[in-house]
Amino acid sequence: MDMTKTTNVLELECSACGKKYDASVEQHLCTCGKPLLARYDLRRAAATLTLENLKTRVRTLWRYAEVLPNDPPVSLGEGMTALVHAARLGKTMGLQRLYVKDEGLNPTGSFKARGMTAAVTRAKQLGAKALAAPTAGNAGGALAAYAAAAGLPSVIVMPADTPVANVMECQAFGATVVKLNGLISDCGKYVAERKDREGWYDVSTLKEPYRIEGKKTMGYELWEQFGGKLPDVILYPTGGGVGLIGMCKAFDEMQEMGWIGSERPRMVAVQAEGCAPIVKAWDAHQDSAAFFPNAATIASGLRVPGPLGDLLILSMLRQTKGTALTVTDEEMLHAGRELASLEGIFAAPEGAATVIAARKLVASGWIKPDESVVLFNTGTGYKYAEAWQRALLTPGPA
Repeated sequence: MDMTKTTNVLELECSACGKKYDASVEQHLCTCGKPLLARYDLRRAAATLTLENLKTRVRTLWRYAEVLPNDPPVSLGEGMTALVHAARLGKTMGLQRLYVKDEGLNPTGSFKARGMTAAVTRAKQLGAKALAAPTAGNAGGALAAYAAAAGLPSVIVMPADTPVANVMECQAFGATVVKLNGLISDCGKYVAERKDREGWYDVSTLKEPYRIEGKKTMGYELWEQFGGKLPDVILYPTGGGVGLIGMCKAFDEMQEMGWIGSERPRMVAVQAEGCAPIVKAWDAHQDSAAFFPNAATIASGLRVPGPLGDLLILSMLRQTKGTALTVTDEEMLHAGRELASLEGIFAAPEGAATVIAARKLVASGWIKPDESVVLFNTGTGYKYAEAWQRALLTPGPA
């Protein structure tokens, strides 16, 4: 029996042109070059996916089974991360309802575990023989871990200056690690040029449909953790932007299931000043982003000079009445020290970036004092020893 036929996913649909694809076989990008999105029977899902039923379900993201591929999960216990009420940090900004969603508590220390559990689960069911992806750091570690759990070989292609913790974990998980002098865009080209010849299943950001599915569960968890509501504002560190795209997809699914109305949290894309293709496009009122030259930032996850999901990210910022802004590396490091010392959360520089972004938006009046605000810390600071060493050896701002 062909088990791939039993998936919950009705079909895959192009995010740009709407062309439909068969979900029971391996699919990557649409013929128009844009990402594919998984579609479900949401009326059927709504009958059993309820707050009441969730109370007794497994404490991983696979609790949302009706809106995920229903293959046997390759799981390491990912999801259901803490939503911390950051009262002391909030007080310094004049916010009473400031929260941090701490994705550093996931397996392999980042939100990338969410995408990889779904992608590897589906890839295995579709008969993948080897998995490959470019990475700026955390995605590689997550893919290597889930590939190991699935009993599949993996190839991780990373810039030569990727944080050493990410390199070591990939090697420990048994992955083949390829280091290149260049950026994640160069690593992506390496995978694209070799995948067909080598027989690799390409798990690159948005080049398969299921990493979005895993990451959208961050939106479902917020709804559940806020007691069937959503926050007013979500600040998200944006490199490839799959988490932001995924959460917005989750909100659309929730509306279709009758959980929420047309209201949405205002989404904020936070980027590094040294690599800000989305912010540059946003400020210029453009629908797509140009490749950002000479990208450089200590936040390796934000060093994505040409995100494939640029149209989706910019569209979702507009639809949610959101915004996009940059922070400097120094601001990230100072904000990270502040978050750690006030709240006990040792964040990746990407996560720390949301702290300074929130402070700027409160100061400008864009965020109001009575609003509920969620900052996403996308990874643990423990993997960024080189960056934090620099921060902790320099005095904080006067």
